[in-house]
Amino acid sequence: MVRLVIAWLLSATLFLAGPAHADDVSAAARGVVRVVAIASADGEVVEVEHGTGFAVAPNRIVTNAHVVELLERFPGESVIALVPSEGQRSYEGRLIRIDTARDLALIEVVGVRLPPLTLYTGTLGEGDPLIALGYPGNVDLATVRSAEDFVTPTAPVRSQGVLSGNRRLEGTAVMVHTASIARGNSGGPLLDRCGRVLGVNSALTRGDEGDASFAFAIADSELAAFLREAQQPVATIAAPCVTLADADARDRAETERQAVEDRERARAAAERAREDRLGALEAARASNVETRENMIAGAALLLALAVLAAGGAGFLASRGQRRGATLAGIGGGVLLTGAIALFVLRPTFDPTSVPETEATTADTRSAPLAGSLECALIPERSRIIVSPVETVRFDWRNDGCMNGRTQYAEAPGGGWERILVPNGDATVSVLRFDPASGSYTNTRYLLSADAMSRARTMRGQVQQKSCAADTGARAALATQQSALRTALPAEANERLVYRCTPRGK
Repeated sequence: MVRLVIAWLLSATLFLAGPAHADDVSAAARGVVRVVAIASADGEVVEVEHGTGFAVAPNRIVTNAHVVELLERFPGESVIALVPSEGQRSYEGRLIRIDTARDLALIEVVGVRLPPLTLYTGTLGEGDPLIALGYPGNVDLATVRSAEDFVTPTAPVRSQGVLSGNRRLEGTAVMVHTASIARGNSGGPLLDRCGRVLGVNSALTRGDEGDASFAFAIADSELAAFLREAQQPVATIAAPCVTLADADARDRAETERQAVEDRERARAAAERAREDRLGALEAARASNVETRENMIAGAALLLALAVLAAGGAGFLASRGQRRGATLAGIGGGVLLTGAIALFVLRPTFDPTSVPETEATTADTRSAPLAGSLECALIPERSRIIVSPVETVRFDWRNDGCMNGRTQYAEAPGGGWERILVPNGDATVSVLRFDPASGSYTNTRYLLSADAMSRARTMRGQVQQKSCAADTGARAALATQQSALRTALPAEANERLVYRCTPRGK
């Protein structure tokens, strides 16, 4: 069979595409493959079909049924060859489901994990831009020079157009669009500007006698139903497509709005504190006046009693009662001394004796977050193209340790940062957490295979794998991550912004 495939490849002219670009559509192109179905009989190739497919799971590919239908006509004597857009080789596929009514098929591939595409389930209006990815045969006719050209993984060709309308074609919901497609595009994805799947390219009209050409794509509703019947999970998203610049502008506007609210809260707190202090001063002044009046009244009473005691002492002395006169005189002296003391010691009002209110001296901002946290996505501050809207939960320590095992480094401009470069996913994530504001950000870069390989090589130089309270180790981690950050593209594909609060509140 291998000799048959090679012999056919030497005589056929098939799929070649242009280089990828650093954008969302190129990120989606990582999961697009060339699909070749070859039937043989008695050692001879008897029929060949070719088209395009795209991954809906790391090992599952969607294409058109008419691209692979010969496998049903030649059971046991057919093979599916799949050539990814990246890598070094092609792979054999296995047909696991076909729906000729919808013109859709599902293929399983072994030996390679492809970045799956995401199905867009939001609204799309007529005139909205869209992009077709695939391997048109007319391009290959002009460019393929040898079998090596064909088996070399290459990025698919893209073409752009707009949605022209929605129709039904032989009972199947289809989208009519103006993106240029040709034989070989069959089974390829129709995308929005953010690289999400809108439909599956299937057919095109003929532009005879000057008529305009239109293309048909099987609608996302038909694709979703097909995958559901095949019990094949697929990532879906309804978030609208916005540019990163738009998301940044919305984030800045939200940050400025939050800053205005913080300033207004601080002003209101200061005003309340001022009013509270004025009230406290007034109450203290009234209390002081009352105390002074009470002490003056007490002094007057003691003075009156002292006068009476002195008179009594004189009266007793005139009667010859010396002992009684002496005691009355001593009592009068004590009363006079007390009266003088009360009058002299009456308090004066001192405004500084009134303590400042807590609202005046306290910082109006919340304390930095720590412990078990729950973070909710803020869609209006995010750019979401493929990621699901989910709540993030983690435990945080003040030394930058997350979940007791992942050390973050101090980030430029404040907060903490960690760059994750996984082995199984072609995505680099720059994670940033600011405990002071409660903001958690996941900036995602959907990289090519070569770029991921370089990033993984650089990741191997990062020594700090677990949590460490040593500031020197964190400084070294920050330096290593800075080098990794500079190797990333200037613009990310996604930015997910979350607001964190203590869990359970």
